[in-house]
Amino acid sequence: MSSESTEQDTTPATGEAGASAATGEAGASAATGEAGASAATGEAGASAATGDAGASAATGEAGASAATGEAGASAATGEAGASAATGEAAALVAIQAAIGRRPGVREAARGLSHFGEHSLGWLAIAGAGAAVAQVRGDRAARRRWIEAGVGAFGAHAASVIIKRVVRRPRPHHPDIEIGVSTPSKLSFPSSHATSTTAAAILIGRAAGLPPAAVPAVLVPPMLLSRLVLGVHYPTDVLAGAGIGAVGAAAVVAGDRLFPDRRVRDRSGAADS
Repeated sequence: MSSESTEQDTTPATGEAGASAATGEAGASAATGEAGASAATGEAGASAATGDAGASAATGEAGASAATGEAGASAATGEAGASAATGEAAALVAIQAAIGRRPGVREAARGLSHFGEHSLGWLAIAGAGAAVAQVRGDRAARRRWIEAGVGAFGAHAASVIIKRVVRRPRPHHPDIEIGVSTPSKLSFPSSHATSTTAAAILIGRAAGLPPAAVPAVLVPPMLLSRLVLGVHYPTDVLAGAGIGAVGAAAVVAGDRLFPDRRVRDRSGAADS
């Protein structure tokens, strides 16, 4: 009887233990489920966060792309603005496009540029004329040839002084092709145009030719060459030609005011 009581006591205990175990397992399962749900929720949250981040990144990339596009558009607009020549720069571009690319034009322009640099070519011609007149014993012609050299160099010197006062920079637009080097970066007036015009007028006078003959042959090609080479604006060469003409007129006026007395005396003796 005591053994049965013991068995009965033991059995319910086992059942309770089983129930407890079952309850524990269920609790564990419930806990696991909750944990799983939490994990799932966490993954979903992480996914959502990742999605947000991705969206943000995408938005950022789109913004960056838009910004890049705007910057590119701005750059393109700036380049387009820089390439549009206006005023005298546009005139230079048109002149170079019309005649500057023809065979031999640029080479001839460079030759004129080197010849007229610092009026050295005109000084050489004046010196040769004076030497020939000296050999011939023609003092009046010799004087006029010397005046031609003095007038050409004086006009060149005057243009250099004016350049330093005005200080206009030479053409520098990207569309303008520069075809020769220059001794300075100053443009107004053209020293080549100034000295060539003065020399042409005075050389023609010394040679006994009609006043407009030599200037008509020498001045236009020199002026045009400075434009073809892209180193002067049209107003530079026009102003230079005007200054050169004034310089030549001053030399002629000086010759009349201060004539060579020995030439005048010989002329008077010959008349008597």
